[in-house]
Amino acid sequence: MYQKNILRKKYFNLRKKKYYEIDKEFFFPLLNFIKSNFKKKNLKLALYYPASFEINVLKLLENQCMENKNILLPVIEANNRMNFFSWKKNDVLLVNKFGILEPQKTKFKIPNLVLLPILSFDRNKYRLGYGKGFYDRYLNKYLKKKSNIITVG
Repeated sequence: MYQKNILRKKYFNLRKKKYYEIDKEFFFPLLNFIKSNFKKKNLKLALYYPASFEINVLKLLENQCMENKNILLPVIEANNRMNFFSWKKNDVLLVNKFGILEPQKTKFKIPNLVLLPILSFDRNKYRLGYGKGFYDRYLNKYLKKKSNIITVG
């Protein structure tokens, strides 16, 4: 655990130094993947609201083909659990206990494509997150139920 904390600090500081705003064109490979793997109505795309120098994944929504898609954002719930709820670009967001914006709770939905926040990853594609385990717990829960969730870091 100690080593992961050192790595988290190192990669967070690197990201802070190299932070830059990306254009919507950055997402073209992902958009092509979405177009070729999901029918118009069956995409349930889970994003995160960017904070702490994260890539602004909301730029993805500026692409015309993302209009009227089912977009989900995470909500932290009791017992440090997380679920995803529908959100549209101009919907009201609430501030959670970590200072992160999240949508109002309605009926939770299970995404089929999740864009994960990430600090780093290794050669084996293991993700280093922020250390709270929200995404790990969420994915473990649904992968055990044989849910077909694709993750992108």
